[in-house]
Amino acid sequence: MPILCSAAKDATAIDAPTVDLFVNDEMVLIPAGPFVMGSDETDSSGKSKEYGFIKPLYEDEHPRRKEHLDAYLIDKYEVTNEEYKDFVIDQNYWMPEQWKQNGYLLTHEILNIANLETLRRVASKTYRLDMDTRVMTKEQLLDAIDKKNQELDTLPITGVTWNDADKYCRWRGKRLPSEKEWEKAARGTEGFEYPWGNEWLEGKSNSGDDSGWEHGVAPVGSYNDGRSSYGIYDMAGNVMEWVSDWYQPYPGNKFSSKDYGEKYKVVRGGGWGGVGHYAISHFSRSAYRFYVKPDSTFNDLGFRCARDAKQ
Repeated sequence: MPILCSAAKDATAIDAPTVDLFVNDEMVLIPAGPFVMGSDETDSSGKSKEYGFIKPLYEDEHPRRKEHLDAYLIDKYEVTNEEYKDFVIDQNYWMPEQWKQNGYLLTHEILNIANLETLRRVASKTYRLDMDTRVMTKEQLLDAIDKKNQELDTLPITGVTWNDADKYCRWRGKRLPSEKEWEKAARGTEGFEYPWGNEWLEGKSNSGDDSGWEHGVAPVGSYNDGRSSYGIYDMAGNVMEWVSDWYQPYPGNKFSSKDYGEKYKVVRGGGWGGVGHYAISHFSRSAYRFYVKPDSTFNDLGFRCARDAKQ
């Protein structure tokens, strides 16, 4: 597999902080201080054209530099279906399209009202249970459906727009992270190429080279060895993540793009739907920037939240 960045420490590397990180079950405190952002990499081998990428590799990441942020907190995990469901119910908000198809929002109490024939049809057509529903009792069907919904609980929410993600975070008393906050949390104190280090390693993330997940996407926190040095999960692969920023050039960036401006929102972190080994590793780089229209929805696009430390 390609190694896209040398492990040697360079002039823009950051010394590890002396403060201890406060880590709880929900959020991680990222200490105030400098960090490495961006890259100076170039596509010397012409991979952009070879793989048909919509934009040149690396150019919108320039220049590699030191930035500084005040302390902030960021979610340890991507927001899950179960967490987002609480928001949908509490706010009487639109549900993601896939929930209409997989029955996720149907509760045990609602399903219990259905007669046996209807429940068998729902179990087979909507929940797609891999069992002979024709011979199952009502209790067996309800138990199997409950188990299916519990599996979906721990998957990251997908199929949500930027506005949906923004509203959820604000409902939680949080906000979407900025590009800077997201990248610092992913790259850690050393400015790593990937959350775990400078070398691409299969098995560290759900990035399209692991076909063992029924839904494509994996339960949050499944890749313990792929955590960033701050202890944050799934910042490479699983789902791409909305951040707060519009797709704009960095200060000092000389790349000209018609897509810069307040037209597209940035998404970070790559997703499980990568194609080709080179593409997988490139999209999973912590400095990689992708961008989509704010009203876009994808089955490998979700988010996590952040908030100011002094709040």
